[in-house]
Amino acid sequence: MPGRSHRKGITTIELFRLFPDDAAAEKWFEEQRWPEGRFCPDCGSTRTVETKNRKPWPYRCKDCRHGFSVRKGTVMQSSKIGLQKWALAIYSMTTGLNGTSSMKISRDLGIHQESAWHLMHRIREAFVAGADKSFIGPVEADETYFGGKEKNKHFHLRLKARGGGRGPRGKIPIAGVKDRNARQIHASVVETPDTTTLQKFVKDRSANGAKIYTDQSKAYRGLENREHGRVEDWRASFRVRWLFRR
Repeated sequence: MPGRSHRKGITTIELFRLFPDDAAAEKWFEEQRWPEGRFCPDCGSTRTVETKNRKPWPYRCKDCRHGFSVRKGTVMQSSKIGLQKWALAIYSMTTGLNGTSSMKISRDLGIHQESAWHLMHRIREAFVAGADKSFIGPVEADETYFGGKEKNKHFHLRLKARGGGRGPRGKIPIAGVKDRNARQIHASVVETPDTTTLQKFVKDRSANGAKIYTDQSKAYRGLENREHGRVEDWRASFRVRWLFRR
């Protein structure tokens, strides 16, 4: 991927060599979904066969007698867009540092803008589903507040923030955890950054026995089934927050 000199990626030419057509893209998707062998998405049986002429389904299960393809049970199910275009769209969305618009996907893939928007919406759903995995660690945890300055807000919003704001001066509390090795982040708005809320947030997003690093906040003390390390000085604390915000 672009953006940092140490990152290793592929060029556009290499991308099209990987996915020259729908058949090559289908093979790649099957390798990602069934790395240990093909199985039926309906019953889980491995007793599957390839159908003659691959119609109406490329594969059939001997146990439940259902037909299926690599699309079944995924965000690509029922889509008439070719698998090559799905692969290229996924690449474009994951490597676009400033985001990717549906108009660009529409022009690049030669499809209608409405189809591109729908395709991108499904891909984002898959991204969210894939983010539910717990981090193994080491994990950095921290919380912060987001929101504009009071003087820059509309008057009625200032009154609302002062009367019922969830953070200092009406700002919104955000909790986040980062896996140091995977360099992945889970972040979410929390109602109140108290001990119960923050510890539950960390436990839900980290594996049992994971090493957790936090600042000196009392809210993280007593984490169950986690090895807890705390940053001792302000310089290291600043480093934790900086890593999280990157």
